[in-house]
Amino acid sequence: MYAATARVPGQRPTHDTDTEEENMTSSTETGHLTGTADKDYNLIWYVEACLENALRLETYIQDAEREKDTEVVELFRKAQADSRKGADLGKQLLRRRLDN
Repeated sequence: MYAATARVPGQRPTHDTDTEEENMTSSTETGHLTGTADKDYNLIWYVEACLENALRLETYIQDAEREKDTEVVELFRKAQADSRKGADLGKQLLRRRLDN
């Protein structure tokens, strides 16, 4: 009905070929590989995940509206607003950190 794919906060997206052990959050800094410190990478990922979630929820809202399920529409609209707020807060923090 309303399926969602969950991401684990602080964990980078994985590929189908990754093993469970490789998917665990690393205890070592990997910024030398990406050119971006992990703390900044994680913040960038968080903003992207919030924005992606807001877009995905729009599809779910439309599905619920088609089914005239106002209770679910309301829930998803609140979740979408929270995702937008999370993205905005993350962008503000990222902007401050990158400006320094």
